[in-house]
Amino acid sequence: MSIEQLSPQPVWQHFARLCRFPRPSKHEAALRQHLQEWASEQGLAHELDQVGNLIIRKPASPGWENRVGVVLQGHLDMVAQKNEATAHDFLRDPIRPRIEGDWVKADGTTLGADNGMGVAAALALLEARDIEHGPLEVLLTIDEEAGMTGAKGLQSGLLQGQYLFNLDTEDWGEIYIGCAGGVDLTLSRSLSCASMPAGYLLFDVALTGLLGGHSGVDIHLELGNAIKLLAGVLSEAIPRFDLRIVELRGGTLRNALPREAFARVALPACDAGHFASLIAAHQTTLQAAYAGVEPHLQLAVQPVTAAHELHALNTAETRLVTDMLLALPHGVRRWSPHIENVVETSNNLGVVRIDARRFEAVLMLRSLTDPGLDELQASIEAQARLASIQCEAEGRYPGWAPNPESQALALLQAVYRQTLGEDAAVKVIHAGLECGLIGKAYPALEMVSFGPTIRGAHSPDERVEIASVARFWQLLCAALQAVPQAA
Repeated sequence: MSIEQLSPQPVWQHFARLCRFPRPSKHEAALRQHLQEWASEQGLAHELDQVGNLIIRKPASPGWENRVGVVLQGHLDMVAQKNEATAHDFLRDPIRPRIEGDWVKADGTTLGADNGMGVAAALALLEARDIEHGPLEVLLTIDEEAGMTGAKGLQSGLLQGQYLFNLDTEDWGEIYIGCAGGVDLTLSRSLSCASMPAGYLLFDVALTGLLGGHSGVDIHLELGNAIKLLAGVLSEAIPRFDLRIVELRGGTLRNALPREAFARVALPACDAGHFASLIAAHQTTLQAAYAGVEPHLQLAVQPVTAAHELHALNTAETRLVTDMLLALPHGVRRWSPHIENVVETSNNLGVVRIDARRFEAVLMLRSLTDPGLDELQASIEAQARLASIQCEAEGRYPGWAPNPESQALALLQAVYRQTLGEDAAVKVIHAGLECGLIGKAYPALEMVSFGPTIRGAHSPDERVEIASVARFWQLLCAALQAVPQAA
């Protein structure tokens, strides 16, 4: 059975088409062009704004012209993550979705349900001829996952709707009315290298099998960070074996929890057996420490035959970079004192690249409050200064302040109750939705966010629950039909 046959078919058929277009962040142009052509075929007005966001407009159904206008909003890009052993080119290859029990997932890569399911639902509504609604606009932004540059560049005066439904959250049964702001920090430092000492051998160390996930939504789960775990292993080996780092890499995106980390190291040939024993002991210790949390954690070492003379960091700089990785914060910094069970401030040590000449680490900080974000950023900048490491901040974006009195929220709550016979949970999410930035350009716009259940977002384990897609579609259609008359 293919996903196009799942219910509701219009949504799944559009999602299947999205999967055929490679669309990692900053590479949405081919998909966007396809959607422009599709909109023209549907007889729908559309335009690109100055930064490349696509807006498609559908007139109100006959007799519904005086209803409040609604903007459906999602983002075109997806996170590009794959398992190390998976052969996939995110710039050329389509995503290959498959049904696995009650879920749809991809084959060794991210699925793109974040935010492809929301985009697919919006496209299905644009195409539908049997669903009555008021004036409808669909805003499809670019580059959400890599910096929110689409939402940051959104111009005022383009959107006419009064309500905005953001379709980019991942827990069915929950309505979100606020989110965290964030900033990216890049730490960098030049390093000195030297020829590998005589009598030293090379070894590759790999820490793999972690679950990974979304650096905001999943940060409270206390999953393993492959970068920090590998740094801890190497830190113990440095004084015991005079270990030198040749290169170290871990993680691929600042907004994804690092699932894998790899190091090439040099140490005396006479210590090879003892080093292998140390790695085996650490694997046992880590598997016990993360039992039930990271069931597939693996730590392995293998010797490498060098084809030519190699350079490595000296002992002092090997110690400096591992100490820095161990010292940098990762995880929850503070829980919200005002909203129960919501993370206020956190950090993800997302990407590290070290070779014999340069250290670079990329971190993503999030907070519901500006002071929380400022305090965490100042702390990390101070650590960097102590180690003579440069720290550059970029991509800061605001949070979305909750409005419990929103008319859009009241509408969605009422429709949820009438349609599904129960109340939805109203929450604030510790992730970066585009609503905060959109609200800067459109301060009068009333916004809510909801979506189907997605698990493992930003990792190759990403999957979407089939049944929740049908319920999400039912709620979305019912909400559009319940929109009140404009004042």
